[in-house]
Amino acid sequence: MRSYTLHLPADARPGESIGLERALLVRDGFSWPAFAFSVLWFLYHRLWIAALIVLAGLMALAGLGHALGLPPGIATLVTLLASWLIGLEASSLRRWTLTRRGWPARDAVMAATAEEAEAKALGRWLDATAPAPRPPFPAGPTRRSEPVIGLFPAQEIAR
Repeated sequence: MRSYTLHLPADARPGESIGLERALLVRDGFSWPAFAFSVLWFLYHRLWIAALIVLAGLMALAGLGHALGLPPGIATLVTLLASWLIGLEASSLRRWTLTRRGWPARDAVMAATAEEAEAKALGRWLDATAPAPRPPFPAGPTRRSEPVIGLFPAQEIAR
């Protein structure tokens, strides 16, 4: 099972189908196309700044390897490790860029395929009668009116 995030424009409202044709699903996890075609993958997904940073980083890495006189095998290994890191972080950079452009993550779903994830995410988005998803963490401790003394104020010390 893979996890996917649903990204919609900031003005989209749950239960409304307006704007769903522009919805984007971003798969979480390693991206093989970003590993193999790093700069081209970023350009394809319109991540211009990230593409420039990755291109500059790879060129600097190649220049540093040449300046240090690294053997070709080591230089290839370093480039593969850099590409591995790019493949690991590509989806996170895409989600961050979408959020920055006003397309926040509206939902996260677990599914075996992208089609199943799309059906689940859009089905939940259009179901206006469904309860709102609960926050992943509790709201926090409740405030007490009496002062707290010690680490465990609710427990009485038995003598």
